[in-house]
Amino acid sequence: MNKGILITFEGPEGAGKTTVLQHVLPELAKQDIDIITTREPGGIRIAESIREIILAPENTAIDGKTELLLFAAARRQHLNEKVLPALADGKLVIIDRFIDSSVAYQGYARDIPVSDVEMINNFATDGLLPDLTLYFDVDTAVGLARVMTGDREVNRLDLEAQEMHEKVRAGYQKIAVLHPERIITIDASQELDQVIADTLLAIKTKFPESFDGN
Repeated sequence: MNKGILITFEGPEGAGKTTVLQHVLPELAKQDIDIITTREPGGIRIAESIREIILAPENTAIDGKTELLLFAAARRQHLNEKVLPALADGKLVIIDRFIDSSVAYQGYARDIPVSDVEMINNFATDGLLPDLTLYFDVDTAVGLARVMTGDREVNRLDLEAQEMHEKVRAGYQKIAVLHPERIITIDASQELDQVIADTLLAIKTKFPESFDGN
C-alpha cells in the first residue's frame, strides 16, 4: 500500500459499529497492512478530554452549536496528532465516527443548517474525506434498546428523546444517498456474523489492491 487509506464507521446509537470493528480487525490484520484504529471524539488525550465534556450526562446546558464546535475542535486536534501522520506513513486508518456524525447529529438532528456544519467540518479537516465510509443502519427503537441493555456507559446523547435519534437516522440515510461514491450502507439489524461478513466484503471489494481475498 503506497498511500494511506482512511475508512470511517458511522451509525446511530446502538448500530453496533464499534462491536463490528472489534471483530473485523483480526481478519484485516491477516493482510500485510499496518492498521490503526481510533475514535471520535477522542483518540488522543486532548480530544478525549473534550469527549468527556460533550458526553457527560450532567452537561445538558450544551446547545447544538456548542456541541458542533466541541466536536470540530476534538476532530482537528485528533487529525493533527494521530490520523494525518498515520496516513502519511501509508497506514490503513479506521475511525469510529468522523465528519458524517456531525452532519447527522448537529445538522439534521439539531437543525443547524447542513451547509454550516459542512463548512465547519471542512475548516477542521482541511477538506479531508474518507476513502470509504460504512454506514451501519438500524431501526431507532432497536438501537436504543441495545444501548439501554448493553454493558457500555449510557451518555448524554443516548439519553436524548427518541425523536432526536430518529432524526439522526434519517439524516444518515440522506447522507448515504448524497454520497454513494464513498458510503456503503450495512444492514445492522442482521445477526452479528452477517454484519461482520458484509463489512469485510465491502472493505475488500473497495480496496482489492490491498487485500488478497483471504
